[in-house]
Amino acid sequence: MLQVYPVLCRKGYMDNYAYVVVDEATKVTAVIDPSEAEAVIAKCEDLGLRPQFVLNTHHHFDHVDGNADIKQKYGAKIVCNAADAYRIENSEILLKPGEYFVLGASRAKIMDVSAHTKGHILYYFADDKILFTGDTLFNLCVGGLFEGSACDMFKALAKIKALPDDVVFYPGHEYTMGGARFAFEYNHGNDDIKKYLIRAKERLAQGLPVAPVSLGEEKKCNPYLEAATLEDFERL
Repeated sequence: MLQVYPVLCRKGYMDNYAYVVVDEATKVTAVIDPSEAEAVIAKCEDLGLRPQFVLNTHHHFDHVDGNADIKQKYGAKIVCNAADAYRIENSEILLKPGEYFVLGASRAKIMDVSAHTKGHILYYFADDKILFTGDTLFNLCVGGLFEGSACDMFKALAKIKALPDDVVFYPGHEYTMGGARFAFEYNHGNDDIKKYLIRAKERLAQGLPVAPVSLGEEKKCNPYLEAATLEDFERL
Protein backbone atom coordinates (compact mmCIF):
# COMPACT_ATOMS: atom_id res chain seq x y z
CA MET A 1 0.00 0.00 0.00
CA LEU A 2 1.24 3.45 -0.92
CA GLN A 3 1.07 6.34 1.54
CA VAL A 4 1.16 9.86 0.09
CA TYR A 5 2.23 13.01 1.96
CA PRO A 6 1.74 16.29 0.05
CA VAL A 7 4.32 19.05 0.58
CA LEU A 8 3.38 22.61 -0.42
CA CYS A 9 6.32 24.43 -2.00
CA ARG A 10 6.73 27.99 -3.31
CA LYS A 11 3.59 28.97 -1.41
CA GLY A 12 1.84 32.02 -2.81
CA TYR A 13 4.23 32.14 -5.77
CA MET A 14 3.68 29.00 -7.80
CA ASP A 15 1.90 26.84 -5.21
CA ASN A 16 3.71 23.68 -6.23
CA TYR A 17 3.03 20.34 -4.64
CA ALA A 18 5.80 17.84 -4.11
CA TYR A 19 4.88 14.45 -2.71
CA VAL A 20 6.64 12.12 -0.29
CA VAL A 21 5.43 8.61 -1.10
CA VAL A 22 6.07 5.55 1.02
CA ASP A 23 5.52 1.89 0.27
CA GLU A 24 4.05 0.84 3.60
CA ALA A 25 5.15 -2.79 3.31
CA THR A 26 8.85 -1.99 2.94
CA LYS A 27 9.13 1.69 3.95
CA VAL A 28 10.94 2.37 0.68
CA THR A 29 10.38 6.08 0.05
CA ALA A 30 10.47 8.47 -2.89
CA VAL A 31 9.92 12.18 -3.43
CA ILE A 32 7.97 13.28 -6.49
CA ASP A 33 8.81 16.60 -8.17
CA PRO A 34 10.62 18.45 -5.36
CA SER A 35 10.17 22.09 -6.28
CA GLU A 36 12.42 23.08 -3.39
CA ALA A 37 14.48 21.02 -1.00
CA GLU A 38 13.88 22.74 2.35
CA ALA A 39 10.16 22.00 2.70
CA VAL A 40 10.56 18.45 1.42
CA ILE A 41 13.48 17.66 3.74
CA ALA A 42 11.53 19.10 6.68
CA LYS A 43 8.61 16.76 5.89
CA CYS A 44 10.92 13.76 5.54
CA GLU A 45 12.61 14.55 8.85
CA ASP A 46 9.26 15.02 10.57
CA LEU A 47 8.11 11.63 9.27
CA GLY A 48 11.42 9.94 10.04
CA LEU A 49 11.87 8.94 6.40
CA ARG A 50 14.95 8.82 4.19
CA PRO A 51 13.94 8.89 0.51
CA GLN A 52 15.89 6.54 -1.71
CA PHE A 53 14.52 8.02 -4.91
CA VAL A 54 13.42 11.30 -6.50
CA LEU A 55 10.86 10.86 -9.28
CA ASN A 56 10.55 13.66 -11.81
CA THR A 57 7.62 14.08 -14.20
CA HIS A 58 9.41 16.65 -16.37
CA HIS A 59 12.37 19.01 -16.43
CA HIS A 60 10.89 22.40 -15.45
CA PHE A 61 12.79 24.11 -12.63
CA ASP A 62 9.79 24.18 -10.33
CA HIS A 63 9.76 20.39 -10.36
CA VAL A 64 13.46 19.60 -10.13
CA ASP A 65 15.10 22.41 -8.13
CA GLY A 66 15.20 20.29 -4.97
CA ASN A 67 16.80 17.29 -6.67
CA ALA A 68 20.44 18.06 -5.91
CA ASP A 69 20.00 18.87 -2.22
CA ILE A 70 17.83 15.82 -1.58
CA LYS A 71 20.33 13.64 -3.40
CA GLN A 72 23.17 15.11 -1.37
CA LYS A 73 21.43 14.66 1.98
CA TYR A 74 19.93 11.22 1.49
CA GLY A 75 21.84 9.71 -1.43
CA ALA A 76 18.55 9.48 -3.33
CA LYS A 77 18.72 8.40 -6.97
CA ILE A 78 17.14 10.68 -9.56
CA VAL A 79 14.52 8.98 -11.75
CA CYS A 80 13.10 10.41 -14.97
CA ASN A 81 12.07 9.73 -18.54
CA ALA A 82 15.11 8.61 -20.53
CA ALA A 83 14.10 11.11 -23.22
CA ASP A 84 14.29 13.96 -20.67
CA ALA A 85 17.55 12.92 -18.99
CA TYR A 86 19.64 15.47 -20.88
CA ARG A 87 17.61 18.23 -19.21
CA ILE A 88 17.55 16.79 -15.68
CA GLU A 89 20.91 16.91 -13.94
CA ASN A 90 22.25 13.87 -12.09
CA SER A 91 19.53 11.60 -13.45
CA GLU A 92 20.49 7.97 -12.84
CA ILE A 93 17.48 5.73 -13.38
CA LEU A 94 16.15 6.32 -16.87
CA LEU A 95 12.73 4.98 -17.76
CA LYS A 96 10.79 4.63 -20.97
CA PRO A 97 7.02 4.94 -21.37
CA GLY A 98 5.36 1.59 -20.84
CA GLU A 99 8.01 0.46 -18.37
CA TYR A 100 7.51 0.20 -14.60
CA PHE A 101 9.29 1.80 -11.68
CA VAL A 102 9.38 -0.42 -8.60
CA LEU A 103 9.11 1.23 -5.19
CA GLY A 104 9.39 -1.50 -2.60
CA ALA A 105 6.30 -3.67 -3.06
CA SER A 106 4.57 -1.01 -5.16
CA ARG A 107 5.11 -0.26 -8.81
CA ALA A 108 4.24 2.59 -11.13
CA LYS A 109 3.61 2.39 -14.84
CA ILE A 110 5.31 5.15 -16.82
CA MET A 111 2.88 7.01 -19.08
CA ASP A 112 4.05 9.36 -21.81
CA VAL A 113 1.95 12.55 -21.92
CA SER A 114 4.18 14.82 -23.99
CA ALA A 115 2.27 18.09 -24.35
CA HIS A 116 3.05 20.51 -21.52
CA THR A 117 6.64 19.54 -22.32
CA LYS A 118 8.13 16.91 -24.58
CA GLY A 119 8.99 13.88 -22.50
CA HIS A 120 6.53 14.64 -19.71
CA ILE A 121 5.56 11.42 -17.92
CA LEU A 122 3.04 10.32 -15.31
CA TYR A 123 3.53 7.75 -12.56
CA TYR A 124 0.51 5.44 -12.33
CA PHE A 125 0.34 3.12 -9.32
CA ALA A 126 -2.49 0.94 -10.61
CA ASP A 127 -2.75 -1.37 -7.60
CA ASP A 128 -3.10 1.63 -5.30
CA LYS A 129 -5.33 3.51 -7.76
CA ILE A 130 -3.05 6.57 -7.55
CA LEU A 131 -1.84 8.78 -10.39
CA PHE A 132 0.70 11.61 -10.19
CA THR A 133 -0.03 14.02 -13.03
CA GLY A 134 2.70 16.68 -12.76
CA ASP A 135 1.77 19.62 -14.97
CA THR A 136 -0.59 17.73 -17.27
CA LEU A 137 -3.83 17.53 -15.29
CA PHE A 138 -4.81 19.90 -12.49
CA ASN A 139 -8.05 20.22 -10.56
CA LEU A 140 -10.53 21.80 -13.01
CA CYS A 141 -7.84 22.74 -15.55
CA VAL A 142 -4.79 21.45 -17.43
CA GLY A 143 -1.18 22.46 -18.00
CA GLY A 144 -0.05 25.09 -20.45
CA LEU A 145 1.42 24.08 -23.80
CA PHE A 146 5.11 24.98 -23.57
CA GLU A 147 6.42 22.44 -26.07
CA GLY A 148 3.41 20.54 -27.41
CA SER A 149 0.22 21.29 -29.29
CA ALA A 150 -3.46 21.19 -28.40
CA CYS A 151 -3.61 17.90 -30.25
CA ASP A 152 -0.80 16.53 -28.08
CA MET A 153 -2.62 17.55 -24.91
CA PHE A 154 -5.91 16.12 -26.11
CA LYS A 155 -4.19 12.78 -26.73
CA ALA A 156 -2.45 12.93 -23.36
CA LEU A 157 -5.74 13.59 -21.57
CA ALA A 158 -7.37 10.72 -23.48
CA LYS A 159 -4.86 8.37 -21.83
CA ILE A 160 -5.86 9.70 -18.42
CA LYS A 161 -9.58 9.49 -19.22
CA ALA A 162 -9.11 5.82 -20.13
CA LEU A 163 -8.06 5.00 -16.56
CA PRO A 164 -10.66 3.73 -14.06
CA ASP A 165 -12.94 6.30 -12.44
CA ASP A 166 -11.87 5.29 -8.92
CA VAL A 167 -8.24 6.25 -9.53
CA VAL A 168 -7.34 9.41 -7.61
CA PHE A 169 -4.86 11.94 -8.94
CA TYR A 170 -2.29 14.25 -7.39
CA PRO A 171 -1.29 17.28 -9.52
CA GLY A 172 1.87 19.36 -9.45
CA HIS A 173 0.19 22.66 -8.49
CA GLU A 174 -2.76 23.96 -6.50
CA TYR A 175 -4.63 25.69 -9.31
CA THR A 176 -8.21 24.71 -8.43
CA MET A 177 -9.67 28.14 -7.80
CA GLY A 178 -7.97 29.51 -10.90
CA GLY A 179 -10.04 27.11 -12.99
CA ALA A 180 -13.17 27.23 -10.86
CA ARG A 181 -15.08 30.05 -12.56
CA PHE A 182 -14.69 28.70 -16.07
CA ALA A 183 -15.55 25.16 -14.92
CA PHE A 184 -18.64 26.44 -13.12
CA GLU A 185 -19.84 28.38 -16.16
CA TYR A 186 -19.02 25.55 -18.56
CA ASN A 187 -21.06 23.13 -16.45
CA HIS A 188 -23.94 25.63 -16.04
CA GLY A 189 -23.60 25.47 -12.27
CA ASN A 190 -24.85 21.87 -12.10
CA ASP A 191 -24.82 19.79 -8.93
CA ASP A 192 -21.54 18.06 -9.77
CA ILE A 193 -19.54 21.27 -10.04
CA LYS A 194 -21.27 22.75 -6.99
CA LYS A 195 -20.30 19.74 -4.86
CA TYR A 196 -16.77 19.85 -6.24
CA LEU A 197 -16.32 23.52 -5.35
CA ILE A 198 -17.87 23.17 -1.89
CA ARG A 199 -15.37 20.44 -1.05
CA ALA A 200 -12.50 22.38 -2.63
CA LYS A 201 -13.24 25.51 -0.61
CA GLU A 202 -13.53 23.52 2.61
CA ARG A 203 -10.18 21.84 2.09
CA LEU A 204 -8.41 25.04 1.10
CA ALA A 205 -9.84 26.81 4.16
CA GLN A 206 -8.23 24.10 6.28
CA GLY A 207 -4.87 24.61 4.58
CA LEU A 208 -5.20 21.31 2.72
CA PRO A 209 -4.75 20.57 -0.97
CA VAL A 210 -7.89 19.94 -2.97
CA ALA A 211 -6.29 16.71 -4.21
CA PRO A 212 -6.79 13.86 -4.22
CA VAL A 213 -9.90 13.80 -6.35
CA SER A 214 -11.14 10.74 -8.24
CA LEU A 215 -10.86 10.75 -12.01
CA GLY A 216 -14.56 9.93 -12.14
CA GLU A 217 -15.41 13.18 -10.40
CA GLU A 218 -12.85 15.13 -12.40
CA LYS A 219 -14.27 13.84 -15.67
CA LYS A 220 -17.66 15.31 -14.73
CA CYS A 221 -16.33 18.75 -13.78
CA ASN A 222 -13.13 19.55 -15.67
CA PRO A 223 -14.06 21.12 -19.03
CA TYR A 224 -10.86 19.83 -20.65
CA LEU A 225 -11.72 16.25 -19.76
CA GLU A 226 -15.32 16.73 -20.85
CA ALA A 227 -14.28 17.73 -24.38
CA ALA A 228 -15.23 14.80 -26.61
CA THR A 229 -13.31 15.84 -29.73
CA LEU A 230 -10.18 17.79 -30.57
CA GLU A 231 -12.39 20.51 -32.06
CA ASP A 232 -14.25 20.81 -28.76
CA PHE A 233 -10.96 20.95 -26.89
CA GLU A 234 -9.54 23.66 -29.13
CA ARG A 235 -12.60 25.83 -28.51
CA LEU A 236 -12.00 25.90 -24.76
